[in-house]
Amino acid sequence: MAAIHNGADAIFMGVPGFNARGRSYDFQIEEVKEIIDTCHLYGVKVNLAFNILIFQNELHKAAETLEKILPLKPDAFIVQDLGLVRLIRQMAPNQRVHGSTQMSISNAEAITWLDDLGIQRFVLARENSIKEIHSIKQNTDKEIEVFVHGALCVSYSGQCFTSEGIGGRSANRGQCAQSCRFNYEMYVDEEKRDLGGKSFLVSPQDLCGINEVPSLLEAGVDCFKVEGRLKTPEYVATAARSFDQAIESAQNHQALMNPVLLKKQMATAFSRGFFSGWFHGVDHQRLVEGTFSAHRGFEFGKVVRVKDSSLEVELTEENIQQGLKADFIQAGDGVLWVYQDRNGQSAEKGGFVFAVKSLNTRRFELEFSRDINMSEHFMGARVFYNHDKDLKRDVALSVEDKERKKRLPVSIHAEASLGQPLKVTYTDGRYTVSATSANVCEPAKSKGLNSLDLREELFALMGSPFRGHEFTCELDASTPLFLPARQVKELRQQLVKELTELRIQNGAAPELLTALAVGEWIEGNKTAEKAVPGAKLNLLLREKGQVEDFVNAIKSGDLTTAGLNLVILDFEFGLDFEPSLKLLKENGIKVGIATTRILKPNEHRNVKHLFNLNPDAILARNLGAVQWLQANNYQGQILGDFSLNVTNHLTAQYLLNKGLHSLCLGYDLNNVQVSELIQAGQAAQFEVTAYQYMPSFHMEHCVFAAFLSKGSSFKDCGKPCEKHQVKLKDQFGNWHQIKPDQECRNTMYNGTSQSAARYVKEWESLGLGYIRYEALKERHSELITKIQGHLDFISGKKDLESLIKDLGNVESYGLSESHFQREKEYQSRKK
Repeated sequence: MAAIHNGADAIFMGVPGFNARGRSYDFQIEEVKEIIDTCHLYGVKVNLAFNILIFQNELHKAAETLEKILPLKPDAFIVQDLGLVRLIRQMAPNQRVHGSTQMSISNAEAITWLDDLGIQRFVLARENSIKEIHSIKQNTDKEIEVFVHGALCVSYSGQCFTSEGIGGRSANRGQCAQSCRFNYEMYVDEEKRDLGGKSFLVSPQDLCGINEVPSLLEAGVDCFKVEGRLKTPEYVATAARSFDQAIESAQNHQALMNPVLLKKQMATAFSRGFFSGWFHGVDHQRLVEGTFSAHRGFEFGKVVRVKDSSLEVELTEENIQQGLKADFIQAGDGVLWVYQDRNGQSAEKGGFVFAVKSLNTRRFELEFSRDINMSEHFMGARVFYNHDKDLKRDVALSVEDKERKKRLPVSIHAEASLGQPLKVTYTDGRYTVSATSANVCEPAKSKGLNSLDLREELFALMGSPFRGHEFTCELDASTPLFLPARQVKELRQQLVKELTELRIQNGAAPELLTALAVGEWIEGNKTAEKAVPGAKLNLLLREKGQVEDFVNAIKSGDLTTAGLNLVILDFEFGLDFEPSLKLLKENGIKVGIATTRILKPNEHRNVKHLFNLNPDAILARNLGAVQWLQANNYQGQILGDFSLNVTNHLTAQYLLNKGLHSLCLGYDLNNVQVSELIQAGQAAQFEVTAYQYMPSFHMEHCVFAAFLSKGSSFKDCGKPCEKHQVKLKDQFGNWHQIKPDQECRNTMYNGTSQSAARYVKEWESLGLGYIRYEALKERHSELITKIQGHLDFISGKKDLESLIKDLGNVESYGLSESHFQREKEYQSRKK
């Protein structure tokens, strides 16, 4: 209701049992119907977030859920899983579908490649700049939606496996543990680095793009999206109201009035500090503040004087320039100040303001209760406004006050003549309803019907969702007309009821296939295959030195390559690809090269470079790269990586039928779910990563630049990533290696390696085509021991216990089966 009555054009909410809000209340189907009906009555659309990956054994349950929800006529489904899009299309061909930001769409090529799925709108990756958004929009006719406000995930959505790797809680399944908000210690070249009180190293400030609204509209953005996970009605109302004003001002080519006060209201409702995110490109010095990760509110000034029971505060220069005046704060409001304690550590204190004394336009004195002990350490403290005593009441009034609630404009027409009933028509621009009075108009003995009285009665809509907008009247002027007043009132009540029902019904019900019929389609799309035991090994190497170690071991006889299918190169430096490829080819090794995980509009040089090297295969980590390679007639094999998030056979079938040679299965699958997917068909083209350091976050944020330089981007950071190795240690003692890619994006890898060796033989017996070993920083004998161990294991020369022993002997932080052994779904804390 806060969204409806404060300017939102649409809301999005989770599909019961299948949504990315694992810690929130799940609506029941009856509640979903009530919410959809209420929103449609007020002209607000409802987009249902079906935005998680669907496992093989859940496809039938997903179809049953759709059968219950589709008749409720949601305006769109927001979907991550490509197989689920196919399922929706099969069940309701005309149902509108939006591609979730969980699809990691950051380029126009991916949108083009998915055109045959009929997705009408794509929610772009949060990391796209305004310039990039404009480029994408220029190259597609699909609608584009962008996040403009709320919490920022540090990892690309759909590419975060931190919660999965640490605690078996998949972010792709709505169970994010918010690992980005943890405390981390930084170790540079194995030594702990003092960061001056900064420990929240991957916790971005919240996004606030209200100043960017005009530029985003010019870029062609069709819809602005506000993140609302577990937020209050006050947060919803202030964000909706503020962005509604910003959009209206921009569309009318007017400057936004008091943007700093809008930011103050939104930040008071919830804020970890506001920043424009990636709209203006990367800024590694400002995205992550580093000293906190929870709500603080609106930062407005600093303490310049401490008295017995009061603080003298000066507004920041930025706030002064934006027009903030000292009178914005009142007695009863709450503030928080952040200071350095006697040990030099960051500390917080707060309280409710007892009185405010204005000193000048930029300074004022805040008096507090005497039970707050003032300290000299408060000097220079940053001061935040974090409680507005009137905000909760104001939002309640926006929902309850008849004068402030949203009411829809209707045009009303009345016509009457002697001997005919009064006819009244209401129209809201979409629906039109008409009715006639029970009696005909008779000659009046005194004052007859007149347009002013009719207008007043027909405009008496205060108790309804409508308001009179325009009134026209045709009355027979030859003689005064009489009609009982109650009949005019009854006509109004009847028409309001009919118009209300039409809006709630929201058009004709869609034609649907039943879940049973769709279930038959699901089963019919499985591909029966005869199992061919004997998976081959794909080896992924991340440094030129690893390639040299590998080749030297072959030459010396320390490594035999029987059972090896492919060596994949995934380097930080593109210049190292060509000599490494040549070296491997000279030794008879088939070679593939991996694309970057993310492709943006100005980054095609990376894909072109791989294309020109002409390797035997290219490991595609994003669909934009697949589209570019196919459009340019690449002749090698295109392999789909884990980042495509394949967790069911409908997704796998779609990707393989469009030209991918093989697919690495998604990292959200445990051993049982892998087996179920393999048995559903096309197993010979499936690959499972059997040994790796889980790639946790994949970030536009560069930890190297943010904390080992003063630079905001690669242009001025001095490239510390080329000089140093960085590890992070989280608050639970887990280690994480940080590694950049060619576009300076960072991947955080779990320091504990994981192995699926215990399940490989079973998967082989079901027909699995490939297993993968991914190296990270291993060199020399450690690397060769691991590679040879896996080759010997799949060839039968080494048993499971011997392999596990060999791997464990060379691991620094232990060996785990991680998510593969998790056979019970994480049970979220539902309310």
